Amino acid sequence: MTDLLKKAFDAASQLPEDEQDVVAEWLLAELASEEGWGRRFAGTQEALSLLARETLEEHDRGETRELDPGLL
Repeated sequence: MTDLLKKAFDAASQLPEDEQDVVAEWLLAELASEEGWGRRFAGTQEALSLLARETLEEHDRGETRELDPGLL
């Protein structure tokens, strides 16, 4: 089990039992879905890579500005 999955299970284990069951049912349904866990995100990496490239190009052209969390 990865550290991140263990952290998620540890966090879920702190929930009340009925909420733990909801999380468990959701996870099991996701893993068993016809789309399959991996298929749902197929192409996501490629799309993210394209967005990252475009963003870096915009930054290089001076078309970006630093995020000001106070303006969110």
